[in-house]
Amino acid sequence: MDRRVVVTGIGLLTSLGHDAPTCWEKLLAGENGIRRITGFDASDFEVQIAGEIQDFDPTVRIDFKKAKRMDLFTQFAVWTAREAVDDSGIAFDAENPDRCGVLIGAGMGGIGIWEREHTKFIERGPKRVSPMLIPMMIPDMAAGAISIEYAIRGPNYCTVSACASGAHAVGSSFELIKHGKADVMITGGAESAVTGFAIAGFTNMRALSKRNDEPERASRPFDADRDGFIAAEGSGIIILEELERARKRGAKIYAELVGYGLSGDAYHMTAPHPEGKGPQLAMRMAMEEAELNPADIDYCNAHGTSTELNDKMESIAIRAVFGTHADKLWVSSSKSMTGHLLGGAGGAEAVITALSIKDNKVHPTRNHEKPGESCDLDYVPGAAREKKIRTAISNSFGFGGHNVTLVFKTFEG
Repeated sequence: MDRRVVVTGIGLLTSLGHDAPTCWEKLLAGENGIRRITGFDASDFEVQIAGEIQDFDPTVRIDFKKAKRMDLFTQFAVWTAREAVDDSGIAFDAENPDRCGVLIGAGMGGIGIWEREHTKFIERGPKRVSPMLIPMMIPDMAAGAISIEYAIRGPNYCTVSACASGAHAVGSSFELIKHGKADVMITGGAESAVTGFAIAGFTNMRALSKRNDEPERASRPFDADRDGFIAAEGSGIIILEELERARKRGAKIYAELVGYGLSGDAYHMTAPHPEGKGPQLAMRMAMEEAELNPADIDYCNAHGTSTELNDKMESIAIRAVFGTHADKLWVSSSKSMTGHLLGGAGGAEAVITALSIKDNKVHPTRNHEKPGESCDLDYVPGAAREKKIRTAISNSFGFGGHNVTLVFKTFEG
């Protein structure tokens, strides 16, 4: 018999703040987290803006020696996992370590350490490359570090599927608990790709906004004047738990995770299918598993990147799946304020979707002023809204044609 899976802890680190309550408050207020880049000298770059984490000191939550041996993306993941674990109230030293696991998505892994050590390799030779390069760079190290931190030995690995990485991690963790292979999963995504090398690559493929003089207006999903996404960094982690054990320990429950859909576009390496055939399949699959109809869904946390092709495709796909109910569906993009966390986006937006259900509030889509072509849904422009959010979906799509939809609902005993 399939088991029910609930969200019992959350952690969030974005350009808006260092914890979930701060980020959530600022999202509801429609605040901006996009600023001019400070982490490297971007004065000669066409793109000079990003969603950076400001004033981050990992040693507030992580031992100095341990932090020194982590790339920034792993620091982000461990930082956010600590918030989520503390929030859940789980004491892992009293749990069966074989029944608890960690699954963290990352799209690019330690590109920061790779960039620094490669410069050393070119300028100073191979003997100058750090022996910590590989263990700091590989994308699975976030999951590994968290499992070591809490001494848990259950399922432990990393999903790498570009901007769908974090959502794949959450969905796979859901399946592990649902089918009895774990009781608790620490899951989500993390990324730290605001580096010169990465920004140059995204810029040259014409994916990023160049609105350098107006960073507060640069991320504008579904708007006619959008000109690209905003690269951002951060992490979103949730604690998923089997329902009965959560009940027995008196855990607070944010939401129930009830559906996971995943698909491929089989179309193009970077461009989405014009009709969103893959995203349509993922949304339908997720709702089918959840035993829900389109009319049951109240809110969609959209992938909503602020790119010409994605926003048009996602809108077309939502309308194709939801039919006439699409006109009643609230759709908003967290990336309009946080920027695009890449491999961390799916984890962060799972947290945000769970908060929407818990608080019955939906944050706005910032900078949505004039609908773009085929962008004809209700994107919650202007200000946050409040109503009973019974069910919600979170969409994540990645280069390579990777698509994920997660379905959350209000927990009912």
